[in-house]
Amino acid sequence: MTVKELVDQFDLEVIAGPDLQKEIDGAYIGDLLSNVMARAEKGNLWLTVQGHQNVVAVALLVELSAVILVEDFDYEENAIQKACQKGVNLLKTGKKSYDLACSLYESNI
Repeated sequence: MTVKELVDQFDLEVIAGPDLQKEIDGAYIGDLLSNVMARAEKGNLWLTVQGHQNVVAVALLVELSAVILVEDFDYEENAIQKACQKGVNLLKTGKKSYDLACSLYESNI
């Protein structure tokens, strides 16, 4: 599934979407950046409540397909600007991480 297909299927808001054709290969849920760097895998989605610019740096380092900010948290403006410059997809939803993760699992992600 591509990020674009995910956005359409789960009614996600695109905050920065420079490459919505990236393929998704799994998901990681967590808010501790060092854990994401150590355990998330290339192509994963990252579900988090963190919206600062370091999230973009971690997404680049791990080569994630997209970051999904959950529970209606907001990205900081500098994170959005950096994501647009660096090609990182930033998405947003009002859903809780658990609920979205269950839906992703049911969709074989």
